[in-house]
This record gives sequence, structure tokens and C-alpha cells, in this order.
Amino acid sequence: MTRLRRSRDAGQAFPIYITVVAGLLFLAFAYLAVGQAAATRSEAQTAADAAALAAAQNLREQLAGEWLENVLDPTSWQGIFEGDLELFEDPCERAGQLAAQNDAHVDDCQEDGPLGYRVAVTTDEPVGDTIVPGTENRHARAFASAVVERRCNFELPGEEAGDDILPSLDCEGEQWDPDPEAPDTLPDPEDLFDVHLAD
Repeated sequence: MTRLRRSRDAGQAFPIYITVVAGLLFLAFAYLAVGQAAATRSEAQTAADAAALAAAQNLREQLAGEWLENVLDPTSWQGIFEGDLELFEDPCERAGQLAAQNDAHVDDCQEDGPLGYRVAVTTDEPVGDTIVPGTENRHARAFASAVVERRCNFELPGEEAGDDILPSLDCEGEQWDPDPEAPDTLPDPEDLFDVHLAD
């Protein structure tokens, strides 16, 4: 009688055991699906950040180049520092290159004010097969904005100073006295402008 009861108890426990194991496996696969989705979203955000920064850095290079070309015309400096120039290269092209390097592509890239860019990207690879239906074809999308900020201020010299006197640049405490004849007195793009992701 005791053996029969033990056998019956074991027989009743087995389906419960199977149910518990199946539930644990389902939870494990669900967590895996969430993890895959989170990883894909993270990859998309990384690509978006890189693309937006690339566009802003390209803009910075063009602004700095324009300043160098007009270094002898201080009256044009203010407009350049404010982003008032005709670009010879589209910074969004550089954004597309950086997105591609991060396994994504740019869906949209637009100016965000005179000194910034906002970018939307989508991952090239989907989340993949998971226990959640539909993820095998679902791609992650992310947005990012980056801005260029001027680091330098200056004051135009008075008329009595003469046309050959160039203003000094105060770049967040670092002083530059530009002299086209002395390249080491000319600031680099990162000295003139800062680039960072917008909040």
C-alpha cells in the first residue's frame, strides 16, 4: 500500500515538475527576447549619437576652415562664429558614413538651428528570432542631436588701430593672437568650437 501511494504521489508530482520547468524556460526565453531588444536599441542609439556627432564635427571643420580663409577680415568673424556661411559639403553625408560604420542607416538628418544637427537612424539588422512574435523583422530606431558651440569671443579693434591689427581671441580663458604668418598662433577647429550631444 505504501509503495502504491508513493508511486501515485510521484506520478502526480511529475506534471507539476514539467509545468514548473516549462514556465522557467518560458521566462528565460522572454528575458532573452527583452535582452536582445534592449541590445538592439542600444546599438541604434550608439549609431544615432555617432551620426549626429559626425555631422556636427563636419560642420565645425567647415566653420573653422571658413574662419581661416577670412582671418584677415575680422568683420566677418562674428557671422562665422554664429554659423552664417554657405556650406560646401553636406554634414549629413558624414552622418550617413558613421551610421553605416555602426550597422545602421540614416532615415532623416536635418539642421537643428544654425549650429546643430538632428539625426534619426534605423539598425540594419533586426532584433532577430525570439519567443515574442514579430521580432525577427523588427528594427530599432533612435534619435540624437549634436550641436556646435563657439568657444571664443573677441572685440574688434578701433579704427585708430589700423586694418592690419587682428583681434585677440579669448577661447574660454585661452588667449590667441592670430598671425597668418605664424601658423602656431592660429587655433585648431577644436579650439574655436566645441561639439557635443544635445540634451
